[in-house]
Amino acid sequence: MSLTLRTSLGCTEAVIDGEGNLKRFYQIAGILTDELKILFTNKEDDFDAISWDFRLHKYELTLQYSIYNGISIFPTKVKEARKRDNEAVVELANVLEGKLMTADMQRKMI
Repeated sequence: MSLTLRTSLGCTEAVIDGEGNLKRFYQIAGILTDELKILFTNKEDDFDAISWDFRLHKYELTLQYSIYNGISIFPTKVKEARKRDNEAVVELANVLEGKLMTADMQRKMI
């Protein structure tokens, strides 16, 4: 797992796990709800992608799983994303990366 930042959508997209699967998506969603106390406000599940919107402090963000691109987080309002929205994505991605690395190391030790 390695964090990748992209701007091809017109905002900052943090790819948390480029090869992530559904199990990893739900693990990340669990971290967001259990540890960061967020609530998902809108859930869209399609054939090849899952997009769940949430609010973290004053920022509206989206957690997405795609069979083509893995798992990523980006501002919900992609085209209207402000600089601070993009910074919030990067900060959250770094927190998640640390939590996932810790969880992965603990799983290997068992």
